[in-house]
Amino acid sequence: MSSKGEHQTVPLSVLLKRESENEKIEDPDILHGQASQSKKGEDFTFLKTECQRAIGDGVATFSVFGLFDGHNGSAAAIYTKENLLNNVLSAIPADLNRDEWVAALPRALVAGFVKTDKDFQEKAKTSGTTVTFVIIEGWVVTVASVGDSRCIFESAEGDIYYLSADHRLECNQEERERITASGGEVGRLNTGGGAQIGPLRCWPGGLCLSRSIGDMDVGEYIVPVPYVKQVKLSTAGGRIIISSDGVWDVLSAEVALDCCRGMPPDAASAQIVKEAVHAKGLRDDTTCIVVDILPLEKPPPPLPPPKKAVKGKLKAMFRKKPSESSSHSDKEYSEPDVVEELFEEGSAMLSERFNTKYPVCNMFKLFTCAVCQLEMKPGEGISIHAGTSNSLKLRPWDGPFLCTSCQEKKEAMEGKRPSGSNDNSHASHCSLQTCY
Repeated sequence: MSSKGEHQTVPLSVLLKRESENEKIEDPDILHGQASQSKKGEDFTFLKTECQRAIGDGVATFSVFGLFDGHNGSAAAIYTKENLLNNVLSAIPADLNRDEWVAALPRALVAGFVKTDKDFQEKAKTSGTTVTFVIIEGWVVTVASVGDSRCIFESAEGDIYYLSADHRLECNQEERERITASGGEVGRLNTGGGAQIGPLRCWPGGLCLSRSIGDMDVGEYIVPVPYVKQVKLSTAGGRIIISSDGVWDVLSAEVALDCCRGMPPDAASAQIVKEAVHAKGLRDDTTCIVVDILPLEKPPPPLPPPKKAVKGKLKAMFRKKPSESSSHSDKEYSEPDVVEELFEEGSAMLSERFNTKYPVCNMFKLFTCAVCQLEMKPGEGISIHAGTSNSLKLRPWDGPFLCTSCQEKKEAMEGKRPSGSNDNSHASHCSLQTCY
């Protein structure tokens, strides 16, 4: 300690390090627009910018964009729109700093999706919905998805990244195997005389998706467990497009981005919908959300140079099986210089998705259900690993834990108990009907 009046010098290297550590990268400017043409009235969107949460002595903001493509009615899409965000946020421990909050998001999104599905099914309504849910916190984008709506991102440098998974049975063998192993059956629609038409569907119910929220008449092996991808953008920003299958059944990512280049988000979303409807007519609800993530107080970027060819392996990412999404073999093309991949996981097993601990171990809420956040007394909870290969290695207090109700939900999704009173009749017994 120096005495009064003495001047204590600090090396320049230390000063520079302090300056570097204290340098704050400003959050981006978020601009958005949406457009829709309705055929059935079952597409819904959720757009909320400047959401606030307490962080230390200050306030942090984040933005949320959701697209809900309903089927067999609009009840599931409306319910999910109204409840999903609160269910996700309730699964994040309080008093996390910014980095910890972002790191906790993937697990909280899984809990929020499953809780939303569980709560909706208790209402005994049979509709369902796909979900593409995007949370932007600073320069970090986290996307959770079930179904076949999609989210793509184009960086300011012109590279394209696919931030969601496609859960159509037609193009996903591993999901087909998961459903049949859980007690469902997969087949095409039978028109009589042995002829089968259309895409592969899950029976009973006839759904052509392997994941959704709702759809209690189909069976709980159609799971609400989302694929989650989290990336950190470069400070040059870029453009996100979130669209229902009414767009992606017609337009490729490249065409969707090119047709609206240089337009502000509201005009861009309208142009994408216009292009999709023009190509095939209005045969389905067609909805698009465009989000521009820009450096603060800078105008939208000018038209980029001639379009770069997307790497073949990057294109293949669009068709990956969900289980492959958790593989680290993709590093060579998923971690380019401008976008850093922070998290990617697509497993449908809750024991795998909840196995990741929060950034600080003492924040784990031992006596709270990992899905519904119900407080439990010691000894009431059931380990998420119960019945798995890891269960023999675990101690009685090894969590996370589920309440009895959520454990039953987990077992139903894994085919370990009958799901309701559904009749697992094979596709060959089903006649031509209106299915999603």
